[in-house]
Amino acid sequence: MRASYIGDFKEWKKGFSFSVPVTVRFSETDMFGHLNNTVNFTYFEYARIEYLKHLGLMENWLDEDEGAITVVADLQCDYLKQVFFDEQLDIHVKTARVGSTSLDIHYLATDRDGEPAFTGRGTIVQVSRKTGKPLPWSDKALDAIGAASALS
Repeated sequence: MRASYIGDFKEWKKGFSFSVPVTVRFSETDMFGHLNNTVNFTYFEYARIEYLKHLGLMENWLDEDEGAITVVADLQCDYLKQVFFDEQLDIHVKTARVGSTSLDIHYLATDRDGEPAFTGRGTIVQVSRKTGKPLPWSDKALDAIGAASALS
């Protein structure tokens, strides 16, 4: 495995307990019928949001009166094999590191046979809607994140 954020791939893979299914749509492919290399990031976004909703962290972020939202600070994808139109994938998500205002999130896309298709990592930061400056996680959020990480 060439991704710097993955040590032992088998151990890293065991850490995922949450995933969402996706099916590659025709509009997401190029003229050769394989997944356009930008769509992986859309899959990461979809899986990340579902993961955060699963943790109960999205409840207040959509409320305009709420003071905090999350933003993506960086995002990376490592391509392992070609993915084609109509393939079924599972996009796995886990928290790899918790900072005072950020989360490092890892992704693993597997095909129907459970084989890895691509991996990724990224950092999200919780910021103030008003100032744009980082905000610390609440104790409730840290508990939800910790509980999910304990399942991994």
